[in-house]
Amino acid sequence: MPKDNSATIPASGHDAGTDLAMTTPRTHHGPGPLRVPVILGVLVGVLNAAAPLAFWWLPAATVYSLGLSLIAAVYIGFAVADGRGSVITAESAVAAVFVVVAAIAVTASPWLLVAGLAGHGAKDLWQHRTGYVANTRWWPPFCATVDWVAAMILAIAISAGVNFN
Repeated sequence: MPKDNSATIPASGHDAGTDLAMTTPRTHHGPGPLRVPVILGVLVGVLNAAAPLAFWWLPAATVYSLGLSLIAAVYIGFAVADGRGSVITAESAVAAVFVVVAAIAVTASPWLLVAGLAGHGAKDLWQHRTGYVANTRWWPPFCATVDWVAAMILAIAISAGVNFN
């Protein structure tokens, strides 16, 4: 009986009997794999926006600035795990920009925090689209959602007249 080479690889839909299955990257992940990171991102974004309640002795601007710095620094860890020197350098430089924005925002306008979070979300979107840092497929959509939810809540709070200092 001849061997059946018509089987497909379930995750990719490619014909398992061809080299195409091994050489063609899967570029569409569908909505399913992103659902959980986005839902968790919304929850963590709300918690991030509520973080000053847990650190009541610090001004809200300080808490949000520390959060922005920590969020930006996570990619340095991913870059180290990636192992490429150019990626470590680039991610460290990008993180430094967000740390500077966060530091200025402590005493300047809280709108800088909104801009920093929204900007970091845009960086996450870019990361997700390009896969610049290896092995982070689930992280950028999660982090972008966290950033944008927190930025939106902060923007609403600022517009409502909440004092961040």
